[in-house]
Amino acid sequence: MQGQRVAVVGGSIAGCAAARALVRAGAGEVVVFERARGRLQDRGVGLAIQNERYAELEAAGYLDAAMPWVQLTRRPWVVRSGDARAGRGIAALPFPYRSYNWGSLWQELHRRLPDAVDYRSGAAVTQVLPEPDGARIILPDGREERFDLVVGADGYRSVVRAAMLPAAASAARYGGYVAWRGTLSARQLPEPGSAFAAPDATTVVFPGGHMIAYRIPGSIGEPQVNWVFYATPPAEATSALADPVIPPSRALTEAMTGYQHELVERHFPGYWRDLVLGTPKDATLLQPIYDMAAPHYARGRLVLLGDAAAIARPHTGSGALKALQDATVLGRALGAAGSLAEGLAAYDAERAPVGRAILELGRSLGRAHVQQTPDWAAMDQRAFDGWWHANGGSGVGGRPLGPSDAAAPAGTRRPAALDATEQA
Repeated sequence: MQGQRVAVVGGSIAGCAAARALVRAGAGEVVVFERARGRLQDRGVGLAIQNERYAELEAAGYLDAAMPWVQLTRRPWVVRSGDARAGRGIAALPFPYRSYNWGSLWQELHRRLPDAVDYRSGAAVTQVLPEPDGARIILPDGREERFDLVVGADGYRSVVRAAMLPAAASAARYGGYVAWRGTLSARQLPEPGSAFAAPDATTVVFPGGHMIAYRIPGSIGEPQVNWVFYATPPAEATSALADPVIPPSRALTEAMTGYQHELVERHFPGYWRDLVLGTPKDATLLQPIYDMAAPHYARGRLVLLGDAAAIARPHTGSGALKALQDATVLGRALGAAGSLAEGLAAYDAERAPVGRAILELGRSLGRAHVQQTPDWAAMDQRAFDGWWHANGGSGVGGRPLGPSDAAAPAGTRRPAALDATEQA
């Protein structure tokens, strides 16, 4: 990597982590192209990272305790039961996770970028043209820039993936259901009390879906609540949701929100109904669930990571985690290799199988949690535990980093020569 000029297409969590990894690996120049203008810290959806996976990323130097987070410990599962306002608990699982606000996590990663990174906001990339010893990127005004390596961190609609792989081998496909996401201030919760304890990630279940809700850091220091609600929409909406290139229209989003509210009224205990219906409209969004796992993460001088390489359904608890792990392994592979080709081959061999495994896990969880739900109300803890393990629950939270990352003593995973750069 010494002296190589590298482009990172996409400047969100995946792109910031990739840029850091490339500097660590010895790249001579790293340019990040982010299509959005301004900063991304106002994106307020939540995410959670398992404690053990956090420890690995902290030891590798990609996360740290100064980034705002909330400790979660328990995941109760509840159903509607008569007039019980908080519902009836059917089971509970340990939930050793740190939760984050997507926007504040991005802000912390962006703030920690080395000075050597040229981060360009409002810089869309319209096309990537591979060459034998590099690639050219095309900007909206027709200008071109050439790089020795181009990294695709540009999500499931990735232009880098389009240049690297045939569409038939890497197209995102609709998974058959959707997620509604929402955030609200903890001060807006229906009422204080024990219905929703601070360390809990409560899951409300109903025939054909579920919702998980947990606290996350707020953008201005005030705690927020993040919820994700999954269900299969009416059949007539399928054609409008099937194309991942076309975002849901406003009319479709409003119709789907109306449908979600009908489900909430029909199936939710009063407390959780009020939480969802009390969420401000401008703090909600509709997310169709798509599947994609690229057969290869690297080809020639193009490389993929994060959602550009494989989409992790939210159930898997590994979306942002996978992006951070991809960046960690990419940096380690390139830094240790004798050539660029060797490093990219090592990265591809290690991470592409992980992407495929996460895709299959997401499908399994989607069937069990949304499309073929059990009789939740008939379950007790023992029945639930059997169902959870039979349907891939033990895989939730992501896989450990590879042996080269996990086995090294904590003090040796971060190259000492990079300390001055990271502190700059």
